[in-house]
Amino acid sequence: QVHVVESGGGLVQPGGSLRLSCAASGSIFSRARMGWYRQAPGKERELVATITSGINTNYLDSVKGRFTISRDNAKNTVYLQMNSLKPEDTAVYYCNAYIGVGLLMGDYWGQGTQVTVSS
Repeated sequence: QVHVVESGGGLVQPGGSLRLSCAASGSIFSRARMGWYRQAPGKERELVATITSGINTNYLDSVKGRFTISRDNAKNTVYLQMNSLKPEDTAVYYCNAYIGVGLLMGDYWGQGTQVTVSS
């Protein structure tokens, strides 16, 4: 069984910062591509950022230069540092662990954490 658990959401004013954390089962973390997705009310879930086991990163265009994804394999944790937040960043943010091969191959999702950007 693979577990993925997010934390760190909340309410922040425009221009503020938040850091999201996601812990995943230790047995898969080091070889998983980790990612953050978000879903705003009435919209489809969208990819925000991913980081491979080789530390290659990819970002949604609208968050480039403001968000940074990183991982700490020793702690089985991935982070999303969000700066210069905008109201349009308001959404439920989901952590994803993707395993491409092996017995645990598949997508694993956390329960989501709410991020609200509002004055």
